[in-house]
Amino acid sequence: MARRNPPPPPDSHSGPQVPEPLLPQASERFNEDKATSTVRGSDQPDIERGVAAIREVVATLKPKPGVYRMQDARGDVLYVGKARALRNRVANYTQVDRLPQRLKRMVSQTRSMTIVTTNSEAEALLLEAQLIKRYRPPYNVLLRDDKSFPFILLRADHAFPRIQKHRGARRAKGNYYGPFASAGSVNTTINALQKLFLLRSCNDGYMSRRDRPCLLYQIKRCSAPCVDRISEDDYAELVRQAKDFLGGKSGAVQKEIEAQMSAAAEALDYERAAMLRDRLRAATFIQGSQAVNAEGVGNADVFAMASKGGQIGIQAFFIRGGQNWGHRAFFPGHTEGLEEHEVMTSFLAQFYEEVPPPRLILVDRDLPEADLLSEALHGAAGGKVEISVPQRGDRRRLMEQAQRNAVEALERRLAESGTKARTWREMAEFLELGEAPQRVEVYDNSHVQGAHALGAMIVAGPEGFMTGQYRKWNIKTAQTNDDFGMMREVFQRRFAKAQDDDPDREAGMWPDLVLIDGGKGQLSAARETLEAMGIEDVTLIGIAKGPHHGREGREVFHFMDGREKMLPVNSPVLFHLQRLRDEVHRFAIGAHRAKRSRAITASPLDEVPGIGPARKRALLLHFGTASKVRAASLEDLQRAPGVSAAVAQSVYDFYHPGA
Repeated sequence: MARRNPPPPPDSHSGPQVPEPLLPQASERFNEDKATSTVRGSDQPDIERGVAAIREVVATLKPKPGVYRMQDARGDVLYVGKARALRNRVANYTQVDRLPQRLKRMVSQTRSMTIVTTNSEAEALLLEAQLIKRYRPPYNVLLRDDKSFPFILLRADHAFPRIQKHRGARRAKGNYYGPFASAGSVNTTINALQKLFLLRSCNDGYMSRRDRPCLLYQIKRCSAPCVDRISEDDYAELVRQAKDFLGGKSGAVQKEIEAQMSAAAEALDYERAAMLRDRLRAATFIQGSQAVNAEGVGNADVFAMASKGGQIGIQAFFIRGGQNWGHRAFFPGHTEGLEEHEVMTSFLAQFYEEVPPPRLILVDRDLPEADLLSEALHGAAGGKVEISVPQRGDRRRLMEQAQRNAVEALERRLAESGTKARTWREMAEFLELGEAPQRVEVYDNSHVQGAHALGAMIVAGPEGFMTGQYRKWNIKTAQTNDDFGMMREVFQRRFAKAQDDDPDREAGMWPDLVLIDGGKGQLSAARETLEAMGIEDVTLIGIAKGPHHGREGREVFHFMDGREKMLPVNSPVLFHLQRLRDEVHRFAIGAHRAKRSRAITASPLDEVPGIGPARKRALLLHFGTASKVRAASLEDLQRAPGVSAAVAQSVYDFYHPGA
């Protein structure tokens, strides 16, 4: 169903952030041009300047479908919307008297617009969701949960297919099953599937090096194809059963295994009968772990919405093959003043940017744009997508269960939000801040005796950790065994960039509070660095372990004026600050380990320009070690297999620059 365009303009549905390239299958058909308004007269009220900028763009528009982006004076995107007729839709924003207050604020900040035309409104809907995910505009509905969903992948690129957990782009050849609500649910299911079908989970390299079965074979979770304990045909039969089970034919698979177990028992092959019995138990475990009864539904996603206290929660159930593969609650942001059906439509458009849609989507309310959304999802689903509101039977009972879960999840969210808000207020009071901080940055360094040193920063706000804004820095100038020097370097680089990118502190990238994992020395190093840069209004607090090295939770908090304070061991504020400190410690240690692992596998030949993996391998195979390559003469290098005269000259010149 096409979107209506009454004045005032209904807020275009939309949500989070999205990567380039945009709509690969259609991007070549998009025509983009940017129209930037010229503001006449600094005495014009902001809203008049915004209307003037919009009118300049409207004069260039045609009644074609497309997407528009509204931008402020800095070029930051305020809003992304789509339209069946761009000229009509954008012109509605110039009728200020008919706009709600929320859109008036948006228009008053608008100084330019970017227009992208598309071939259809369905394409515009998909592009709108992509751009919202990419830019996260403050006036669009935002899907806050950016974590990708895990899948089970049954690969098809090996004689003995592997079963594994998968996230991200679906490039590997094979069958994908999901989405699952969490990595934990995938791991539990894979463990049970291994017991049920005895499929391998190891990678191809590990499998090729085995000369005897691994532990998984001993505990009856693998059939050991690596050492020919099962034939290729028998393994293929297990793969076939796994596909049937995951594809919704679990009852047929169970009956088949039951028949095999009975036949083994009658043949007095009790060992095989016991193995088949254990496989049946694994199948029962998988089906018994489904907390939602989805029998008869097939493949479907179920969405129910609840609203309370100005917040909206959406509960999603993922049903595949009549089995529940998990459920997750979402809490979209920027929903004030919008109709609930607009929020749901925007949520679905953004949600299916990352997750392949099933052929059936069940929702708990009528969506005026359901037909348009169905058309937009047609390509990703590989066929027609039905979006419907169940009225009776199994589907209706499933929807009622989703609605109950949505209400309960939202109530938990509101209760947690109240507790979090109180904790943040108490933290602000303890740390002597004027108000609860909106952005807290926590810093730590990590190294082993000065090696592979780096600094790390995590960011947190009232709604939790902002993982997309975590940063790490390789230490370049400081002595790598000098913790204070490393802290100075990290702060100098972090805040020099902040001064360059956001000198007016309007982009929300400056911290209200900085926590440093360390005592007086680290705190003094950070304070002196900021003072040298002319920054004196950032609150710094050092968190140091207490007299028993934190074993009793007796952290000492160091203030910039030299004072020290402590909290009771059972204080919620202490637990909260410890969690912030532990998170930066985890992030720094993880980054350091990754850097150290890369260094272990690095080769001196990596530094030679023009030497790729194949030529590096050829040189090492011929000479044995990198040091012998360095000492080799030009003639010896030229005799190496697979190394041309030009490459040999390049290697020789690199190691003998004066020759």
